[in-house]
Amino acid sequence: MQTPDSLRQTFPAMDQVPPEHRLALPVVQDGYLVGGAIRRWDGPFDEVVSPVWEPGPDGTPRPRVIGRTPSLGEAEAREVLAAATKAWDLGRGAWPTMPVAERIRHVEDFVLRMIERRTEVVRLLMWEIGKSLADATKEFDRTVEYVRDTLDALKELDRAGSRFSIEEGIVGQIRRAPLGVVLCMGPFNYPLNETFTTLIPALVMGNPVVFKPPRLGVLLHAPLLRAFAESFPPGVVGSVHGDGRTVVSPLMTSGQVDVLAFIGTSGVADLIRKQHPKPHRLRCVLGLEAKNPAVILPDADLDLAVSETVLGALSFNGQRCTALKLVFVHESVADAFTARLATAVEALKPGMPWEEGVRVTPLPEPGKAERLAAFVADAVGKGARVANPSGGVTAGSLTFPAVVAGVDASMRLFREEQFGPVVPVVTYRDLEEPVRAIVESDYGQQVSLFGRDPAELGRIVDPLVNQVCRVNLNSQCQRGPDAFPFTGRKDSAEGTLSVSDALRVFTIRTLVAAKGTPENKEILTRIVRDRRSTFLSTDFIL
Repeated sequence: MQTPDSLRQTFPAMDQVPPEHRLALPVVQDGYLVGGAIRRWDGPFDEVVSPVWEPGPDGTPRPRVIGRTPSLGEAEAREVLAAATKAWDLGRGAWPTMPVAERIRHVEDFVLRMIERRTEVVRLLMWEIGKSLADATKEFDRTVEYVRDTLDALKELDRAGSRFSIEEGIVGQIRRAPLGVVLCMGPFNYPLNETFTTLIPALVMGNPVVFKPPRLGVLLHAPLLRAFAESFPPGVVGSVHGDGRTVVSPLMTSGQVDVLAFIGTSGVADLIRKQHPKPHRLRCVLGLEAKNPAVILPDADLDLAVSETVLGALSFNGQRCTALKLVFVHESVADAFTARLATAVEALKPGMPWEEGVRVTPLPEPGKAERLAAFVADAVGKGARVANPSGGVTAGSLTFPAVVAGVDASMRLFREEQFGPVVPVVTYRDLEEPVRAIVESDYGQQVSLFGRDPAELGRIVDPLVNQVCRVNLNSQCQRGPDAFPFTGRKDSAEGTLSVSDALRVFTIRTLVAAKGTPENKEILTRIVRDRRSTFLSTDFIL
């Protein structure tokens, strides 16, 4: 059983950290990317506090400041935007009119430079957001793979558009064209991967991009600013840092942002979107909250269901939009499932991100432990119970996961997204109960179903695919593989992301057409033959 004392002892002094994982403090990012150059910042800075706290004089953990990042003002934000709008130049800029093959070469060059900073970025992922070494490494490598898969998908997309069509006497070529300046804002839980899953496809399709790193997870982007500056033309990529109200508001109120790519909460997304003076012109690509449920049927393989629930609910401490956040268990197996789940969770290893086999790491959000405790207290006060002995034990930024049994619709854990290491378990008698809860939920991203009867599973799948966008059979909810569509219904998402879908969401189908007269055919032939246009082209990218 974990105790506050045992958790306290896991926080190290810097000289106790393995040498290969130590940080030379402070880590100072003193620049931002604008107009193709890293501009040195000599204004105010924001402190970066690590979730990896340090022992105080009496051994009590205390927050550890590891660095600082620029806190830009409105003037600097407008300057970055001006560079991006200049690169766009009403669609006439060098980047949006550049041949696809050349844009691909720029991104390939960036990836090579990015890989050179792998060790540094992985280390900062651990120290800034508490992600384990294994997960931080996986996030970096998966991001590189995603970029490469995106380039392969773009080649396929471009090949499909490298021909003319003739319909009803009209000759036309149909391609996808960029939309304009894109503002990308990623989340703290996947600050590299989920920022790049919008930034890279938007970029390679010809859109200049301004990106704002999340509030938690800023420093890890600093090693990549130089790679951006050296890989792309001026203004094609810019960065803004600091308070969102200060630097995002002027971007949106300018009306010069054409696409908002945002991953976070629906409340923040609404505030940002409403600031645009021409909301009908603004395209939004949003990844928002979710309350993904698991439904354990009476005939489910309980060992499998427990294993997948632990992974689905508590990977990276449950700080994932795709995490399982509510578990419905049939009353006939509820006691057995809950006991096995509590035992499995109790066996998870807490510790620092670089420790081998660690499964519970410090939480990066200030005040998160108190908010999770309030969720649990609300449930317990209304009749629920914490099923594992160490559930909710806290020391500093470490909180041990809690399995909360006996949750019902009167409790906050039933309807609100906890986004942390708390696993609510609801007992049901009739399958209509979890189905109705899914129907009535504000969210509609995914669901996991655990059972063995094909007829029963098939009967449940049909109504649920009209409520959520992915039904997982005998497996946890998840985003990957990246080739699969990733989206949600209701308040969970707007727009679809995947390797191929993202290329489409940041573009619009556009065509050049002409009546098939001999004169027009000759004009089109000469434009293509003499390479007078990058849009009208039959080049085939290998």
